[in-house]
Amino acid sequence: MDRYCVFGNPIGHSKSPLIHRLFAAQTGEQLSYDAVLAPLDDFAGCARGFFASGLGGNVTVPFKEQAFRLADQLSERAQRAGAVNTLKKLADGRLLGDNTDGAGLVRDLTVNAGFPLAGRRILLLGAGGAVRGVLEPLLAERPAALLIANRTVAKAEELARLFADCGPVSASAFDGLHEPVDLIVNGTSASLAGELPPLTPSLIVPGHTLCYDMMYGKQPTAFNRWAAAHGAARTLDGLGMLVEQAAEAFYLWRGVRPDSAPVLAELRRQLAAG
Repeated sequence: MDRYCVFGNPIGHSKSPLIHRLFAAQTGEQLSYDAVLAPLDDFAGCARGFFASGLGGNVTVPFKEQAFRLADQLSERAQRAGAVNTLKKLADGRLLGDNTDGAGLVRDLTVNAGFPLAGRRILLLGAGGAVRGVLEPLLAERPAALLIANRTVAKAEELARLFADCGPVSASAFDGLHEPVDLIVNGTSASLAGELPPLTPSLIVPGHTLCYDMMYGKQPTAFNRWAAAHGAARTLDGLGMLVEQAAEAFYLWRGVRPDSAPVLAELRRQLAAG
């Protein structure tokens, strides 16, 4: 049976094995998918050992940049992201590195949420790897403007410079946010600690604004609770992004695009059940 996995450390919490097993059952693809706890000091050795017989792997924290260096060939979106979350063994044994995070976010917004991005004003909170990984796919949707806000403005400015050829992207400090936008995406890790990004009180959340947190949990994240209290039209968490980036990886590996809707519904059900 064709072998796939997700590499991470820690990894016990990962939903990826469930997601890909549901995809396989739905599509009739014969494969196994397991979680692999890779050692912090030898991700490359662990991955090479798996790919002696395995065909594909997902990569999560903290190994996405190491996977970028491990790959023999990189997709354009992986090169742009500077990180790899999906590896595929090619026919000649080399490893292709891809990054499906941005595609997952865009599909969750445009398809699942019915929120077209063309002509919209987008605010991205944070300037770390999560934000870098989604910039190119977001700009490819031709927003009217995309603003990156970060505590350290220089990091946001560097990202804006790197992606300037992709579309109208600029940078700001958190305390410089005054203009209303159509979409706010929290790409910081604050929600992992149940905290808010350092948002300025002057940030305007118009009644039509969609607020999206890349994180998710059983309860609404701190950012989404803040957004609802400040008048956002809708709030969404990152569970749909997780499922959609996995569907993109499944398609890369198998050439079959699974229907993500029933899988997302099942994860929501399990999350609610606790």
